[in-house]
Amino acid sequence: MKRIVIIESIPGPVASIYEKATRMVIGSYYSQVAEEVVSNLKAGTILDLGTGPGYLPIEIVKRSLYIRVDGIDLGSRLIKMAKENALKAGVADRLKFETGNAARLGFENGSYDMVISTGMLHMVRDPIQVLRECYDVLKPGGEAWIYDPAQVSAQIDKRKWKASFTFGEKIIYGLFILYAKINPPHIYSRKQVTEMIAATNFKEYQIEEAGKEIKVKLKKQKSLC
Repeated sequence: MKRIVIIESIPGPVASIYEKATRMVIGSYYSQVAEEVVSNLKAGTILDLGTGPGYLPIEIVKRSLYIRVDGIDLGSRLIKMAKENALKAGVADRLKFETGNAARLGFENGSYDMVISTGMLHMVRDPIQVLRECYDVLKPGGEAWIYDPAQVSAQIDKRKWKASFTFGEKIIYGLFILYAKINPPHIYSRKQVTEMIAATNFKEYQIEEAGKEIKVKLKKQKSLC
């Protein structure tokens, strides 16, 4: 089914139930991704696209004193949550969160050692442009890791999650489920992802499939000069 409307960010009214869902998978999902990231990058700067309430960046900097993470998201309410969560975790000095569009990054070329994204690519209008932006902001030899769709929902205890909803959140959840049924997200195949990459300057990449999740690792070529 073709999507009727593309909503690129988590709407403000949905932010609270989304935050509750992501909080439930810190140990089962974000911690694992953070371990993988830190095992690959011992020190440097990371850009997290679609950072949401900031749980992945927080888990990353908890594991390395030599990594700094900038997180961007279109949702201003989620960015506010991310800043608050960083303060609560005591790691705000190595994290920076701001509202931003992954298709129009305002950072200088070659700013980051690594770019990461979990579950965002299928939500954007122009995924090829997002990948091009990743290439531009990476340092030569830097990598972009794209997890899509992130296996967050599979880790959630849905009964416990729904039991935590306020009355207003229950109404919002019902409306969101109705929207998802008539306007389902587009999940990209390996072939489609390969075609997207071919339209960018990335030449070195690998694609891994784990259930419905596709993990794409792209590497920016080092300068020959």
